[in-house]
Amino acid sequence: MHLDIHTRERENITILDLNGRITMGPEATALREAVASLPAGARNVVLDLGHVDYIDSTGLGALVMVSTSLRKNGGNVKLLNLTRRNIELLVMTKLATIFEIFTDEQDAVNSYYPDRKLKTFDILDFVQKMNQEE
Repeated sequence: MHLDIHTRERENITILDLNGRITMGPEATALREAVASLPAGARNVVLDLGHVDYIDSTGLGALVMVSTSLRKNGGNVKLLNLTRRNIELLVMTKLATIFEIFTDEQDAVNSYYPDRKLKTFDILDFVQKMNQEE
C-alpha cells in the first residue's frame, strides 16, 4: 500500500499528514525523503499518524532515523494521533520513551513553545486502560 504524505504548516511547525502504511520499501523511503527534503528552516515536525494503519520494523526504523536527523539539525519530531495498535507497538519496543506522543494537534504544536500549556499523552493511563479492557 502506498504512503501518501501531505505537508502543511501551522504556527511555523511543519505537519506531515501520513496516510497508508509505513513499511519496508518505498513507504519508509518516502517518509525519510519527505523529511530530508523539507526546507532548511523546517526543523520542528509533527507526524500525524492518524491514518497510518500499520508500521513494521523498517517503518519504526524510519521514524527513528527521521527523529535522529532532525535532532542533529537542532529540531525535533512529535507523533500525533497514533492508532491503538501503533501505540502498543511503540510501548512494546520502548520507543514510546523517545517520542513525544499527542492526541491533539494544537497540543503537539504548543509543545514546541515552552510558554504554552499542553496536555501530553499519558502512557501509563493508556496501559492501565488496555489492561482493564482485557
